[in-house]
This record gives sequence, structure tokens and C-alpha cells, in this order.
Amino acid sequence: MAALLNVENVTVKFGGIVALQEVDLSVRTGQTTAILGPNGAGKTTLFNVIAGSIRPTSGNVIFEGDDVTGKSPSSRCHFGIARTFQITQPFGGLTVLENVMVPLVAKSTPMHAAREEAASYVDFVGLSAKMDDPARMLSTGQRKRLELARALATRPRLLLLDEVTGGVDRPSIPQILDLIRRMRKERGITIVVVEHNMEVLLGLADDAIFLNRGEVIVAGSMAEVAEHEGVRRIYLGDGDA
Repeated sequence: MAALLNVENVTVKFGGIVALQEVDLSVRTGQTTAILGPNGAGKTTLFNVIAGSIRPTSGNVIFEGDDVTGKSPSSRCHFGIARTFQITQPFGGLTVLENVMVPLVAKSTPMHAAREEAASYVDFVGLSAKMDDPARMLSTGQRKRLELARALATRPRLLLLDEVTGGVDRPSIPQILDLIRRMRKERGITIVVVEHNMEVLLGLADDAIFLNRGEVIVAGSMAEVAEHEGVRRIYLGDGDA
């Protein structure tokens, strides 16, 4: 499959601190790719480079053949890159439906059409019963679903998921994962996910990249990365490896 996204030789420095060192990442169209690593490995920095909130010190971000390295997050959204946040940020005073309408109205979608389209996304993520409730009334798991619905409303081709199961109660996690799989299968969305839970990723991701101290330790299929000796030593500890 062709690559939808290529991160090429990206280095990020914050003063004298090297957060990423010559990182390469290729994300294939229609696949789910995981970014793994211990705390401080550079996962969030790489994620933010792709999203456009951090500009690399050197290197390039290529999306569908276009160099978007210098593009803002809003410009990348226009190109078809959307993201969610580990800590959800809904408009608490707006209803669930109104929250999802916001990106549609921002794209000059007529109000009636925006309402209908937003309702379809709310239904897709399983929040129809909460459609008219204020977003501040939602549980953590429901807010995660709302984040996904708002992302869908930007009509993305690439969706960046930041700790999508973080803070969600364990019984609800399989439902969130099934929703992500449906987004890929039914909507044709390519996905990049930052997630600490290896068990979650083994059932979700096709490919993975493992970072440690800003450098790539290994890249390949999710199974290959999970079984890599260096990954097991760093991520699971010597005793479990």
C-alpha cells in the first residue's frame, strides 16, 4: 500500500535537549500505526510534529505527497489531518450535537446540513441518547466518543489519536476499540495512535514504531515490535522479558 504520511529524518531540539533524533515514520493508507515508548521517549513530540503544533528543527512531514512541514494545525486539518487529545476539551456549555456541529459550521456548511451531518456522527459513535445533553454532563468514556465524533466532522483522511483509552473504565475499552476499527473499515480513515497499553495495541494496530530517548529502536509490524528484545527489555522490564 502507498504511504499516506511520511515523517522524514525529523529532529526536534528544545534548547540543548534533543527530543527527537533523525526519526523516520511511514504510515500506509488504510492502516493503523502505533507510536510506542516509555515516558519521555518522544512519543508526544512526534505526535505534535505530525499534527503541526511543533515544527521540527530539521526534517520534513509529507502528507499525500505534499510537504506540510511549515503548515499550521488548521491548515493540516484542511488537508485532511485531524487529531484527538488525551485530555478531552469539549465546549462544556454546548450540547453534544452542537459540539460536533462546530467544525462543520467553521467550514461554511449551511446550518441545517451541519445539524444533519453532525447527528450522523453522533449516532456513529453511539451518543444519540445524549445528543441534546450539555457536554459537561458526559462521563470520561462518553467524552472520548465525543472527541471522535468531532474529529469525524472535519472529514479527515488521517486521524491522530492521543491516548484514546486513557481514563476510560476497562469495561468500556473494547467498545472504544471497536469504534476505531469501524472508523477505519467503514469510513476509510488511516489512523496513528499513541497508546501506553500494549494489550490494546496488539488488537488494534497493524504497524508500530518504538521510540526511546528520542530515537527509533525498531519499526515494523505490531507483532514484530512487540516481540523485539529491546522493546521488551525497555517497556516490560528485564524480569518480564
